[in-house]
Amino acid sequence: MRQSLGPLLRRATVGVLALAAMWTTGGSPAAVPAAAPAPEAESLAFAQRYRVHQHGGIVRAANSSISCVPSAAPSCSEVRGGRSGANNDFDMFYVDIDNDPNTYNSSRSEIRLPSGSRVTYARLYWGGNLRVGEQKPPQDNGRVLVAEPGGEYKELLADSVVGHRVADGADAFQASADVTRLVRDGGPGQYTVAQVNVAMGRSEAGAWGGWTLVVMYENASEPLRHLALWDGFAPLRAGGAQEIRLQDMRHPAGAGGRVGLVAYNGDRGVGGDSLTVSTGRSAPITLGDAANPGDDVLNSTISDPGDGPGRVPAYANTLGYDSDVFDLRGLQPAGDQLTVRLQSQRDAAWAGVLFAAVDAQR
Repeated sequence: MRQSLGPLLRRATVGVLALAAMWTTGGSPAAVPAAAPAPEAESLAFAQRYRVHQHGGIVRAANSSISCVPSAAPSCSEVRGGRSGANNDFDMFYVDIDNDPNTYNSSRSEIRLPSGSRVTYARLYWGGNLRVGEQKPPQDNGRVLVAEPGGEYKELLADSVVGHRVADGADAFQASADVTRLVRDGGPGQYTVAQVNVAMGRSEAGAWGGWTLVVMYENASEPLRHLALWDGFAPLRAGGAQEIRLQDMRHPAGAGGRVGLVAYNGDRGVGGDSLTVSTGRSAPITLGDAANPGDDVLNSTISDPGDGPGRVPAYANTLGYDSDVFDLRGLQPAGDQLTVRLQSQRDAAWAGVLFAAVDAQR
């Protein structure tokens, strides 16, 4: 069904976060009219969004906005013959956990900050497929609702150009907005994001979509690190790759840290997807873990070293939405540059976000 977001937002919203004008980092709310959604472009080249050199790290919360119906496939992950399920195997429906009749999709995830931390930057990303059994209008791509821990929904508008492209049988987009002030005020805990403009149904391309909140923090008790965030919206067709090079990133031999990604429409079990890190003077390190094989990182997971953030719902297979964080260990040799490369050999996926926290040379 076609369901416009506008009336729902007007009923459910208690405030407007037109962040480009109202809530710039460290600023104060200003009395300005509600802004229009950001303009759209077919593709967005990856570019550095934020970078800082400080004691601290990066955390993130994430969840999917659409899934199969558990009664149709109890695990939402397997199909006949034991093959891992993909989003085009199922009729897909909105995830909606908030018991609010004014929202048609909503999900929740937790930001965990070490004690004594101060948020220095936070950004919310959301995206999905508008064309499945239904065709959603693109006018609402740049709008979502967000609620901080214990708070009520506020309308959030994308504050930069929205990536939106029709390709490979899908009508795909990603949007984002600066939410530094919101997260500083809201603190750690469960954040809820609703009204992500995704379509339900079944098609060859499949339904998929979700959101990720990336938070950089400062903490005097943690190591000195380079923290960097890049974003864009780029197709990863068979053999395609997204590569980011960071200069002036001095790190010691054996440096560690974490690297994260957000991507869309990766299927579990397809293989040929990799995330690598290199210093330019040694062989690339292939990142992977128990949840993400090194040759299948785009495998419909939301994962994190350790037990990861609490999510509601906490589906093991997020059916076309990836938001993953990997441990990085043993960078060799010492150097001053870093290359992060996300590649897909078989999946028709989209790359949306890459971020890294790397130990710095003192």
